[in-house]
Amino acid sequence: MNPEFWQNRWQEKRIGFNQSEASPLLIKHWSELNLPAGSRIFVPLCGKSIDMVWLASQGYDVIGVELVESAVQAFFNEQNIKPTVFQHAENPAITCYQGQLLGQKVELWVADIFALTAENIGIVDAVYDKAALIALPADMRSNYSEQLRKISGNAPQLLITLNYDQSKKDGPPFSINHEQVQQYYGSHYQIAELASEPASIGSMPELTVSEQVWLLSE
Repeated sequence: MNPEFWQNRWQEKRIGFNQSEASPLLIKHWSELNLPAGSRIFVPLCGKSIDMVWLASQGYDVIGVELVESAVQAFFNEQNIKPTVFQHAENPAITCYQGQLLGQKVELWVADIFALTAENIGIVDAVYDKAALIALPADMRSNYSEQLRKISGNAPQLLITLNYDQSKKDGPPFSINHEQVQQYYGSHYQIAELASEPASIGSMPELTVSEQVWLLSE
């Protein structure tokens, strides 16, 4: 993961991946996880995703991690929240922003996800990954999936991926197929494909793309 790449993307406002409305696939399929209100949802590489607002509106606490501090600051600014900010006691390079949103706790860590531990973020009841796996090059994904499993305590996941002809476009977002999902998660999860729907990538609207939804459970 190249921090400078993502810092530049946010600085230059090249954030077409950031949506103005909650993901329809999240709204449609989240109930498959069957989580009670008050559950803590971990959102890796969260940016300022509006999906976190939707999760809070459903009665869930949100924990996110994001490399770019300005993205985290933008989230709280756009939601009119004045966060409490503190630095990690043992690693001052890690900063945490905390606040209340729609009656729920929101805790966003400014950090490399590989620098976090389960002790940092506490109990995780489920993971929502729409932006992280598809943002990572192939040589990082296995380490990422293992790190995510460790810090979440092997919590169930709702995973959303894109599938297209990678030879026609450089990532990110990267294409992830069924075999790769099995490769990264099959050792620790039962994997069910919930949906596959036509999608598009803004910079290449002519590219044939499928957006796929996966339920990862023990």
